[in-house]
Amino acid sequence: MVVLTPAESKRLIARAVVAMPPVKRALEKGRVIIANGTTTAFIAEEILGRPVSKYRYAAGYIGEGKLAVTSPELRMESYVLVDGRPVDVPAKEIIQEFEADDVFIKGANAVDAEGHAGVLMANDRGGTIGMAQGTLVARGCHFIVPVGLEKMVPSVSEASRKGGIRRLKYAMGLKVGLMPVVNATVVTEIQALRILAGVEATHVASGGIGGCEGAVTLVVEGTDEAVRRAFEVVEGVKGERPVPVEKQ
Repeated sequence: MVVLTPAESKRLIARAVVAMPPVKRALEKGRVIIANGTTTAFIAEEILGRPVSKYRYAAGYIGEGKLAVTSPELRMESYVLVDGRPVDVPAKEIIQEFEADDVFIKGANAVDAEGHAGVLMANDRGGTIGMAQGTLVARGCHFIVPVGLEKMVPSVSEASRKGGIRRLKYAMGLKVGLMPVVNATVVTEIQALRILAGVEATHVASGGIGGCEGAVTLVVEGTDEAVRRAFEVVEGVKGERPVPVEKQ
């Protein structure tokens, strides 16, 4: 059994995404968009080899008991990489050049047992996911969604029918809608451990106290060598600090 806090899960998932063959190929020759988000900030760090402010890389977030967005003055632009190098081209422009082997990476706010993800939208025109999803699906591009099991919901499809900026009457913070994403490659801790250690993981418990609120507990199975490797991988992300809300 292994236990991962939300921040540790983000680091684990980030390392797995960077190790995925489509991502490695696109970083060598191709285009990669790392859309804004806290989990994707971890991915940017793993690719670029330098610290990235998780808070400033977020677009929308849930923090201090409410739904909120990072102010435009503080928010970083999405990283766009061509042949592994950052370029100063907006994501909404470079995506128009996307081919099938290019990669779009976008985190999520919900995931269900069917492997469907959900992305909250505070922008009434759909924000980043609204801009990107049609192009990615139409062209058959690689669409990767890293998301921790702390965000598990019973049904993304059902949840998506309950929100809506102009439907909701009250909200703690911003009113939002939820975009279902059913055709992406979802990477949770389960897929991450399969990629990095060759084990099968089962989510058996959630939550905790003393800093483990939102943690997930998983049973890992495989050869003795693979299980030992999984423990080494998990130990390698232990102590990852939670993402703070910076004062705006």
